[in-house]
Amino acid sequence: MDGSSHMPDEYPPAIPDEESKERGSIAARLNRLPIGRVHRLAVIFVGLGLFFDTYEVFLAGTLSAVLKTQFGLSPDTLKAVLASAFVGQFLGAIFFGRLADKLGRRQAFLLNLAIYSVFSLIGGLSPNATILVLARFIAGLGLGAELALADAYLSDVLPPKVRGRYIAWAYTTAFLGIPAAGFLARWLVPLKPLGVSGWRWMFFIGALGAILVWVLRRALPESPRWLESVGRSREADRIVTSWEEDARRSGAQLPPPQPDEAPVSQDRLPVRVLFTREYARRTFMQWTINGLEVFGYYGFGTLAPLVLLAKGYSVVSSLSFLAFVYIGYPIGSALSLPIIERMERKVLIAAGAAGMAITGLLFGYAPSPFWIVLWGFLFTVISNTFSNAFHVYLGEIYPTAVRATAAGAAYSVSRIVTAALPYILIPVLDHSGGSAVFTVVAVALGLLIVDVLLLGPRTTGRALEAADRPDGAERLEPRPSSEPAG
Repeated sequence: MDGSSHMPDEYPPAIPDEESKERGSIAARLNRLPIGRVHRLAVIFVGLGLFFDTYEVFLAGTLSAVLKTQFGLSPDTLKAVLASAFVGQFLGAIFFGRLADKLGRRQAFLLNLAIYSVFSLIGGLSPNATILVLARFIAGLGLGAELALADAYLSDVLPPKVRGRYIAWAYTTAFLGIPAAGFLARWLVPLKPLGVSGWRWMFFIGALGAILVWVLRRALPESPRWLESVGRSREADRIVTSWEEDARRSGAQLPPPQPDEAPVSQDRLPVRVLFTREYARRTFMQWTINGLEVFGYYGFGTLAPLVLLAKGYSVVSSLSFLAFVYIGYPIGSALSLPIIERMERKVLIAAGAAGMAITGLLFGYAPSPFWIVLWGFLFTVISNTFSNAFHVYLGEIYPTAVRATAAGAAYSVSRIVTAALPYILIPVLDHSGGSAVFTVVAVALGLLIVDVLLLGPRTTGRALEAADRPDGAERLEPRPSSEPAG
Protein backbone atom coordinates (compact mmCIF):
# COMPACT_ATOMS: atom_id res chain seq x y z
CA MET A 1 0.00 0.00 0.00
CA ASP A 2 1.64 3.25 -1.06
CA GLY A 3 1.68 6.41 0.98
CA SER A 4 -0.68 8.49 -1.11
CA SER A 5 -3.56 6.23 -2.02
CA HIS A 6 -4.55 4.70 1.31
CA MET A 7 -7.97 6.36 1.01
CA PRO A 8 -8.51 6.38 -2.79
CA ASP A 9 -12.18 7.34 -2.69
CA GLU A 10 -11.31 10.72 -1.21
CA TYR A 11 -9.38 11.86 -4.26
CA PRO A 12 -10.72 12.79 -7.70
CA PRO A 13 -9.30 11.19 -10.84
CA ALA A 14 -5.83 12.32 -11.87
CA ILE A 15 -5.61 15.07 -14.49
CA PRO A 16 -3.93 14.01 -17.76
CA ASP A 17 -0.24 14.94 -17.84
CA GLU A 18 -0.63 17.62 -20.53
CA GLU A 19 -3.47 19.41 -18.74
CA SER A 20 -1.67 19.11 -15.40
CA LYS A 21 1.35 20.89 -16.83
CA GLU A 22 -0.85 23.73 -18.07
CA ARG A 23 -2.33 24.09 -14.59
CA GLY A 24 1.13 24.59 -13.07
CA SER A 25 3.58 22.52 -11.11
CA ILE A 26 2.61 20.75 -7.90
CA ALA A 27 4.80 23.18 -5.95
CA ALA A 28 3.14 26.23 -7.54
CA ARG A 29 -0.33 24.88 -6.83
CA LEU A 30 0.57 24.06 -3.21
CA ASN A 31 2.04 27.53 -2.67
CA ARG A 32 -1.18 29.31 -3.67
CA LEU A 33 -3.49 27.27 -1.43
CA PRO A 34 -5.07 28.83 1.66
CA ILE A 35 -4.79 26.97 4.95
CA GLY A 36 -7.39 24.21 4.96
CA ARG A 37 -8.49 21.16 6.88
CA VAL A 38 -5.67 18.94 5.59
CA HIS A 39 -3.04 21.48 6.68
CA ARG A 40 -4.53 21.73 10.16
CA LEU A 41 -4.73 17.97 10.56
CA ALA A 42 -1.13 17.63 9.39
CA VAL A 43 0.00 20.18 11.98
CA ILE A 44 -1.98 18.45 14.75
CA PHE A 45 -0.92 14.89 13.93
CA VAL A 46 2.72 15.84 13.38
CA GLY A 47 2.68 17.96 16.53
CA LEU A 48 1.36 15.05 18.61
CA GLY A 49 4.23 12.87 17.39
CA LEU A 50 6.68 15.62 18.27
CA PHE A 51 5.04 15.78 21.72
CA PHE A 52 6.34 12.28 22.45
CA ASP A 53 9.72 13.12 20.95
CA THR A 54 10.23 15.95 23.43
CA TYR A 55 8.67 13.84 26.21
CA GLU A 56 11.20 11.07 25.52
CA VAL A 57 14.18 13.42 25.14
CA PHE A 58 13.56 14.98 28.53
CA LEU A 59 12.46 11.75 30.20
CA ALA A 60 15.86 10.35 31.16
CA GLY A 61 17.09 13.73 32.39
CA THR A 62 13.94 14.20 34.46
CA LEU A 63 14.29 10.70 35.93
CA SER A 64 18.10 10.67 36.15
CA ALA A 65 18.21 11.06 39.92
CA VAL A 66 15.47 8.43 40.38
CA LEU A 67 17.16 5.89 38.11
CA LYS A 68 20.48 6.49 39.82
CA THR A 69 18.88 5.47 43.12
CA GLN A 70 16.62 2.72 41.70
CA PHE A 71 19.42 0.75 40.04
CA GLY A 72 22.34 1.96 42.17
CA LEU A 73 23.98 3.38 39.06
CA SER A 74 27.63 4.24 39.04
CA PRO A 75 28.63 7.56 37.43
CA ASP A 76 29.66 5.76 34.23
CA THR A 77 26.45 3.74 34.02
CA LEU A 78 24.37 6.88 34.59
CA LYS A 79 26.14 8.50 31.66
CA ALA A 80 25.33 5.45 29.51
CA VAL A 81 21.65 5.62 30.48
CA LEU A 82 21.51 9.33 29.62
CA ALA A 83 23.42 8.85 26.37
CA SER A 84 21.84 5.63 25.04
CA ALA A 85 18.67 7.10 23.49
CA PHE A 86 20.66 9.89 21.85
CA VAL A 87 23.12 7.45 20.27
CA GLY A 88 20.12 5.58 18.87
CA GLN A 89 18.63 8.85 17.62
CA PHE A 90 21.93 9.70 15.92
CA LEU A 91 21.72 6.54 13.81
CA GLY A 92 17.95 6.74 13.38
CA ALA A 93 18.08 10.32 12.12
CA ILE A 94 20.52 9.35 9.36
CA PHE A 95 18.73 6.15 8.33
CA PHE A 96 15.11 7.30 8.47
CA GLY A 97 15.92 10.71 6.98
CA ARG A 98 17.30 9.02 3.88
CA LEU A 99 14.48 6.47 3.92
CA ALA A 100 11.94 9.31 3.85
CA ASP A 101 13.50 10.69 0.66
CA LYS A 102 13.48 7.24 -0.96
CA LEU A 103 10.21 5.66 0.23
CA GLY A 104 8.18 8.67 1.27
CA ARG A 105 7.57 10.84 4.34
CA ARG A 106 4.47 8.95 5.46
CA GLN A 107 5.97 5.47 5.39
CA ALA A 108 8.98 6.61 7.41
CA PHE A 109 6.66 8.38 9.88
CA LEU A 110 4.78 5.15 10.58
CA LEU A 111 7.85 2.94 10.87
CA ASN A 112 9.74 5.18 13.25
CA LEU A 113 6.77 5.49 15.65
CA ALA A 114 6.20 1.72 15.66
CA ILE A 115 9.80 1.06 16.72
CA TYR A 116 9.70 3.74 19.41
CA SER A 117 6.43 2.54 20.96
CA VAL A 118 7.57 -1.09 21.28
CA PHE A 119 10.92 -0.32 22.85
CA SER A 120 9.66 2.43 25.12
CA LEU A 121 7.36 -0.23 26.57
CA ILE A 122 10.33 -2.58 26.97
CA GLY A 123 12.25 0.24 28.68
CA GLY A 124 9.50 0.54 31.26
CA LEU A 125 9.73 -3.23 31.94
CA SER A 126 13.53 -3.22 32.26
CA PRO A 127 14.77 -5.35 35.19
CA ASN A 128 18.23 -3.80 35.19
CA ALA A 129 20.32 -0.97 33.79
CA THR A 130 21.65 -3.07 30.88
CA ILE A 131 18.19 -3.79 29.47
CA LEU A 132 17.18 -0.16 30.05
CA VAL A 133 20.19 1.14 28.10
CA LEU A 134 19.52 -1.28 25.21
CA ALA A 135 15.79 -0.49 25.11
CA ARG A 136 16.40 3.25 25.12
CA PHE A 137 18.99 2.88 22.37
CA ILE A 138 16.54 1.04 20.06
CA ALA A 139 13.66 3.38 20.98
CA GLY A 140 16.02 6.18 20.01
CA LEU A 141 16.58 4.56 16.60
CA GLY A 142 12.85 4.85 15.98
CA LEU A 143 12.47 8.34 17.33
CA GLY A 144 15.67 9.71 15.84
CA ALA A 145 14.13 10.98 12.61
CA GLU A 146 10.94 12.39 14.12
CA LEU A 147 12.16 16.01 13.95
CA ALA A 148 13.62 15.63 10.45
CA LEU A 149 10.47 13.96 9.13
CA ALA A 150 8.24 16.57 10.76
CA ASP A 151 10.23 19.47 9.33
CA ALA A 152 10.38 17.92 5.86
CA TYR A 153 6.69 16.95 5.70
CA LEU A 154 5.31 20.24 7.01
CA SER A 155 7.68 22.27 4.83
CA ASP A 156 6.50 20.23 1.83
CA VAL A 157 2.77 20.85 2.34
CA LEU A 158 2.41 24.29 3.98
CA PRO A 159 2.05 27.55 1.96
CA PRO A 160 5.14 29.82 2.21
CA LYS A 161 3.47 32.85 3.84
CA VAL A 162 2.37 30.83 6.87
CA ARG A 163 4.90 28.00 6.84
CA GLY A 164 6.85 29.26 9.84
CA ARG A 165 3.77 30.02 11.94
CA TYR A 166 2.11 26.65 11.40
CA ILE A 167 5.30 24.69 11.97
CA ALA A 168 5.64 26.72 15.17
CA TRP A 169 2.13 25.58 16.12
CA ALA A 170 3.21 21.96 15.67
CA TYR A 171 6.20 22.54 17.94
CA THR A 172 4.04 24.37 20.48
CA THR A 173 2.05 21.15 20.74
CA ALA A 174 5.30 19.23 20.94
CA PHE A 175 6.73 21.26 23.77
CA LEU A 176 3.79 20.46 26.00
CA GLY A 177 5.60 17.12 26.31
CA ILE A 178 8.31 18.68 28.45
CA PRO A 179 6.17 19.98 31.33
CA ALA A 180 4.10 16.81 30.95
CA ALA A 181 7.23 14.79 31.68
CA GLY A 182 8.09 17.10 34.58
CA PHE A 183 4.67 17.05 36.26
CA LEU A 184 4.10 13.34 35.61
CA ALA A 185 7.46 12.58 37.21
CA ARG A 186 6.63 14.77 40.19
CA TRP A 187 3.30 12.95 40.61
CA LEU A 188 4.20 9.36 39.66
CA VAL A 189 7.72 8.88 41.02
CA PRO A 190 6.66 8.68 44.69
CA LEU A 191 3.79 6.28 43.82
CA LYS A 192 3.38 2.64 42.75
CA PRO A 193 0.12 2.48 40.73
CA LEU A 194 -1.07 -1.15 40.51
CA GLY A 195 2.08 -2.15 42.35
CA VAL A 196 4.36 -0.89 39.54
CA SER A 197 6.98 1.77 40.25
CA GLY A 198 5.92 5.24 39.08
CA TRP A 199 9.00 5.78 36.92
CA ARG A 200 8.06 2.72 34.83
CA TRP A 201 4.66 4.25 34.10
CA MET A 202 6.48 7.19 32.54
CA PHE A 203 7.80 4.86 29.84
CA PHE A 204 4.45 3.08 29.44
CA ILE A 205 2.72 6.43 28.81
CA GLY A 206 5.20 7.25 26.05
CA ALA A 207 4.64 3.88 24.38
CA LEU A 208 0.84 4.09 24.47
CA GLY A 209 0.85 7.69 23.21
CA ALA A 210 3.05 6.75 20.26
CA ILE A 211 0.60 3.99 19.27
CA LEU A 212 -2.25 6.53 19.26
CA VAL A 213 -0.26 8.92 17.05
CA TRP A 214 0.62 6.04 14.71
CA VAL A 215 -3.10 5.38 14.18
CA LEU A 216 -3.81 9.08 13.54
CA ARG A 217 -0.95 9.48 11.08
CA ARG A 218 -2.27 6.71 8.87
CA ALA A 219 -4.89 9.25 7.77
CA LEU A 220 -2.26 11.67 6.42
CA PRO A 221 -1.60 11.64 2.67
CA GLU A 222 1.90 11.39 1.26
CA SER A 223 3.65 14.67 0.50
CA PRO A 224 2.65 15.78 -3.04
CA ARG A 225 6.00 17.55 -3.45
CA TRP A 226 7.81 14.32 -2.69
CA LEU A 227 5.57 12.36 -5.07
CA GLU A 228 6.33 14.83 -7.86
CA SER A 229 10.06 14.73 -7.13
CA VAL A 230 10.17 10.95 -7.71
CA GLY A 231 8.06 11.02 -10.86
CA ARG A 232 4.70 10.01 -9.34
CA SER A 233 3.05 13.12 -10.75
CA ARG A 234 -0.41 11.59 -11.26
CA GLU A 235 -0.67 10.66 -7.57
CA ALA A 236 0.56 14.10 -6.56
CA ASP A 237 -1.94 15.75 -8.90
CA ARG A 238 -4.79 13.67 -7.48
CA ILE A 239 -4.03 14.80 -3.92
CA VAL A 240 -3.51 18.47 -4.77
CA THR A 241 -6.66 18.54 -6.91
CA SER A 242 -8.68 17.36 -3.91
CA TRP A 243 -7.14 20.10 -1.75
CA GLU A 244 -7.94 22.71 -4.40
CA GLU A 245 -11.54 21.53 -4.56
CA ASP A 246 -11.80 21.71 -0.76
CA ALA A 247 -10.49 25.29 -0.89
CA ARG A 248 -13.02 26.31 -3.55
CA ARG A 249 -15.88 24.71 -1.63
CA SER A 250 -14.89 26.84 1.37
CA GLY A 251 -15.19 29.98 -0.80
CA ALA A 252 -11.53 30.61 -1.56
CA GLN A 253 -10.53 32.21 -4.87
CA LEU A 254 -7.30 30.55 -6.00
CA PRO A 255 -4.86 32.74 -7.97
CA PRO A 256 -3.12 31.24 -11.01
CA PRO A 257 -0.02 29.15 -10.18
CA GLN A 258 3.27 30.98 -10.59
CA PRO A 259 4.77 29.83 -13.91
CA ASP A 260 8.38 30.05 -12.70
CA GLU A 261 7.85 27.35 -10.05
CA ALA A 262 8.67 24.48 -12.35
CA PRO A 263 8.05 20.81 -11.55
CA VAL A 264 10.99 18.61 -10.64
CA SER A 265 10.43 15.19 -12.19
CA GLN A 266 12.55 12.13 -11.40
CA ASP A 267 14.69 14.32 -9.12
CA ARG A 268 17.07 11.75 -7.67
CA LEU A 269 19.76 13.87 -6.06
CA PRO A 270 22.56 11.91 -4.36
CA VAL A 271 23.61 12.51 -0.76
CA ARG A 272 26.84 14.10 -1.95
CA VAL A 273 24.84 17.11 -3.14
CA LEU A 274 25.00 18.31 0.49
CA PHE A 275 28.74 18.79 0.06
CA THR A 276 28.81 20.37 -3.40
CA ARG A 277 29.90 23.93 -3.98
CA GLU A 278 26.27 25.08 -4.02
CA TYR A 279 25.28 23.57 -0.66
CA ALA A 280 28.46 22.92 1.35
CA ARG A 281 28.23 26.29 3.11
CA ARG A 282 24.66 25.57 4.22
CA THR A 283 25.58 22.07 5.34
CA PHE A 284 28.52 23.33 7.41
CA MET A 285 26.34 26.07 8.92
CA GLN A 286 23.51 23.69 9.84
CA TRP A 287 25.76 20.99 11.25
CA THR A 288 27.52 23.59 13.37
CA ILE A 289 24.20 24.93 14.69
CA ASN A 290 23.06 21.41 15.52
CA GLY A 291 26.30 20.59 17.29
CA LEU A 292 26.29 23.74 19.42
CA GLU A 293 22.61 24.30 20.22
CA VAL A 294 22.42 21.06 22.21
CA PHE A 295 24.74 22.52 24.85
CA GLY A 296 22.00 24.97 25.69
CA TYR A 297 18.79 23.20 24.78
CA TYR A 298 19.41 19.58 25.71
CA GLY A 299 22.20 20.37 28.16
CA PHE A 300 19.68 22.21 30.29
CA GLY A 301 16.99 19.54 30.09
CA THR A 302 19.39 16.67 30.71
CA LEU A 303 21.58 18.15 33.45
CA ALA A 304 19.38 20.66 35.29
CA PRO A 305 18.18 17.97 37.77
CA LEU A 306 21.78 17.03 38.53
CA VAL A 307 22.78 20.68 38.88
CA LEU A 308 20.04 21.13 41.48
CA LEU A 309 21.11 17.97 43.32
CA ALA A 310 24.67 19.35 43.37
CA LYS A 311 23.29 22.54 44.94
CA GLY A 312 21.95 20.41 47.80
CA TYR A 313 18.26 20.09 46.90
CA SER A 314 16.42 16.76 47.29
CA VAL A 315 15.13 14.69 44.38
CA VAL A 316 11.51 15.69 45.09
CA SER A 317 12.41 19.38 45.46
CA SER A 318 14.41 19.31 42.21
CA LEU A 319 11.53 17.71 40.32
CA SER A 320 9.13 20.29 41.76
CA PHE A 321 11.33 23.20 40.63
CA LEU A 322 11.76 21.72 37.16
CA ALA A 323 8.05 20.99 36.71
CA PHE A 324 7.39 24.74 36.95
CA VAL A 325 10.48 25.66 34.94
CA TYR A 326 9.37 23.35 32.10
CA ILE A 327 6.09 25.27 31.72
CA GLY A 328 8.20 27.84 29.89
CA TYR A 329 8.75 25.50 26.94
CA PRO A 330 5.20 25.59 25.49
CA ILE A 331 4.79 29.24 26.56
CA GLY A 332 7.96 30.22 24.68
CA SER A 333 6.81 28.27 21.66
CA ALA A 334 3.43 30.05 21.71
CA LEU A 335 5.14 33.44 22.05
CA SER A 336 7.10 32.75 18.87
CA LEU A 337 3.90 32.55 16.78
CA PRO A 338 3.34 36.30 16.23
CA ILE A 339 7.01 37.00 15.42
CA ILE A 340 8.27 33.99 13.48
CA GLU A 341 6.98 35.35 10.14
CA ARG A 342 7.96 38.95 10.98
CA MET A 343 11.64 38.46 11.81
CA GLU A 344 14.19 36.92 9.50
CA ARG A 345 14.68 33.34 10.66
CA LYS A 346 18.44 33.47 11.19
CA VAL A 347 18.22 36.70 13.20
CA LEU A 348 15.62 35.15 15.48
CA ILE A 349 17.87 32.11 15.96
CA ALA A 350 20.80 34.34 16.95
CA ALA A 351 18.70 36.43 19.34
CA GLY A 352 17.30 33.32 20.99
CA ALA A 353 20.77 31.84 21.46
CA ALA A 354 21.95 35.05 23.13
CA GLY A 355 18.99 35.00 25.52
CA MET A 356 19.66 31.36 26.40
CA ALA A 357 23.31 32.08 27.15
CA ILE A 358 22.44 34.91 29.54
CA THR A 359 19.59 33.22 31.40
CA GLY A 360 21.53 29.93 31.58
CA LEU A 361 24.39 31.67 33.37
CA LEU A 362 21.94 33.31 35.77
CA PHE A 363 20.33 29.90 36.45
CA GLY A 364 23.73 28.38 37.17
CA TYR A 365 24.54 31.11 39.71
CA ALA A 366 20.98 31.25 41.20
CA PRO A 367 21.24 31.38 45.04
CA SER A 368 17.68 30.37 46.04
CA PRO A 369 14.59 28.45 44.82
CA PHE A 370 12.87 31.66 43.67
CA TRP A 371 15.75 32.62 41.38
CA ILE A 372 16.21 29.02 40.21
CA VAL A 373 12.60 28.87 39.03
CA LEU A 374 12.63 32.40 37.60
CA TRP A 375 15.82 32.11 35.54
CA GLY A 376 15.04 28.52 34.56
CA PHE A 377 11.57 29.56 33.40
CA LEU A 378 12.96 32.45 31.32
CA PHE A 379 15.59 30.12 29.86
CA THR A 380 12.92 27.69 28.67
CA VAL A 381 10.71 30.47 27.29
CA ILE A 382 13.56 31.91 25.23
CA SER A 383 14.88 28.49 24.18
CA ASN A 384 11.64 27.59 22.45
CA THR A 385 11.42 30.84 20.55
CA PHE A 386 14.90 29.87 19.36
CA SER A 387 13.88 26.26 18.75
CA ASN A 388 10.85 27.03 16.57
CA ALA A 389 12.86 29.32 14.30
CA PHE A 390 15.61 26.71 14.14
CA HIS A 391 13.28 23.84 13.15
CA VAL A 392 11.49 25.87 10.48
CA TYR A 393 14.85 27.00 9.09
CA LEU A 394 16.23 23.48 8.78
CA GLY A 395 13.32 22.38 6.58
CA GLU A 396 13.63 25.31 4.18
CA ILE A 397 17.12 25.35 2.74
CA TYR A 398 17.49 22.12 0.75
CA PRO A 399 15.66 20.72 -2.33
CA THR A 400 12.70 18.36 -1.86
CA ALA A 401 14.64 15.31 -3.08
CA VAL A 402 17.17 15.59 -0.22
CA ARG A 403 15.20 17.63 2.32
CA ALA A 404 14.64 14.80 4.81
CA THR A 405 18.13 13.41 4.20
CA ALA A 406 19.69 16.81 4.92
CA ALA A 407 17.54 17.39 7.99
CA GLY A 408 18.23 13.89 9.29
CA ALA A 409 21.97 14.29 8.83
CA ALA A 410 21.92 17.65 10.63
CA TYR A 411 19.82 16.29 13.49
CA SER A 412 22.14 13.29 13.77
CA VAL A 413 24.92 15.73 14.66
CA SER A 414 22.80 17.14 17.47
CA ARG A 415 21.99 13.65 18.74
CA ILE A 416 25.57 12.41 18.86
CA VAL A 417 26.72 15.61 20.58
CA THR A 418 23.83 15.26 23.04
CA ALA A 419 24.96 11.68 23.71
CA ALA A 420 28.42 13.06 24.50
CA LEU A 421 27.09 15.85 26.74
CA PRO A 422 27.02 13.79 29.95
CA TYR A 423 30.66 12.88 29.37
CA ILE A 424 31.54 16.55 28.80
CA LEU A 425 29.34 18.42 31.26
CA ILE A 426 29.00 16.00 34.20
CA PRO A 427 32.79 16.11 34.88
CA VAL A 428 32.57 19.93 34.72
CA LEU A 429 29.68 19.81 37.19
CA ASP A 430 31.52 17.42 39.52
CA HIS A 431 34.73 19.45 39.54
CA SER A 432 33.56 23.04 39.21
CA GLY A 433 29.81 23.21 39.94
CA GLY A 434 26.69 24.33 38.10
CA SER A 435 27.93 27.81 37.28
CA ALA A 436 30.85 26.35 35.31
CA VAL A 437 28.48 24.10 33.37
CA PHE A 438 26.48 27.09 32.16
CA THR A 439 29.65 29.01 31.33
CA VAL A 440 30.53 26.22 28.88
CA VAL A 441 26.97 26.42 27.54
CA ALA A 442 27.25 30.20 27.03
CA VAL A 443 30.49 29.83 25.05
CA ALA A 444 28.91 27.23 22.75
CA LEU A 445 25.89 29.45 22.12
CA GLY A 446 28.16 32.41 21.35
CA LEU A 447 29.86 30.38 18.61
CA LEU A 448 26.42 29.42 17.26
CA ILE A 449 25.46 33.08 16.91
CA VAL A 450 28.55 33.84 14.85
CA ASP A 451 27.93 30.77 12.65
CA VAL A 452 24.31 31.49 11.72
CA LEU A 453 24.74 35.23 11.19
CA LEU A 454 27.77 34.83 8.94
CA LEU A 455 26.78 31.73 6.94
CA GLY A 456 22.99 31.44 7.10
CA PRO A 457 20.79 32.33 4.08
CA ARG A 458 17.57 34.37 4.36
CA THR A 459 14.37 32.32 4.06
CA THR A 460 11.43 34.04 5.77
CA GLY A 461 8.34 34.28 3.53
CA ARG A 462 10.06 32.74 0.50
CA ALA A 463 8.66 29.79 -1.44
CA LEU A 464 10.63 26.59 -0.88
CA GLU A 465 11.69 26.57 -4.52
CA ALA A 466 13.35 29.97 -3.91
CA ALA A 467 14.59 29.39 -0.35
CA ASP A 468 16.28 26.07 -1.15
CA ARG A 469 18.27 27.57 -4.03
CA PRO A 470 21.69 28.99 -3.09
CA ASP A 471 21.91 32.75 -3.68
CA GLY A 472 23.07 33.43 -7.23
CA ALA A 473 23.07 29.75 -8.20
CA GLU A 474 20.98 27.88 -10.71
CA ARG A 475 18.93 24.94 -9.45
CA LEU A 476 20.95 21.73 -9.54
CA GLU A 477 20.03 19.41 -12.37
CA PRO A 478 18.60 16.16 -11.07
CA ARG A 479 20.44 12.94 -11.58
CA PRO A 480 18.51 10.58 -13.89
CA SER A 481 17.32 7.62 -11.93
CA SER A 482 17.93 4.05 -12.88
CA GLU A 483 15.16 3.01 -10.49
CA PRO A 484 11.47 2.83 -11.41
CA ALA A 485 9.57 5.93 -10.40
CA GLY A 486 6.47 4.28 -9.07
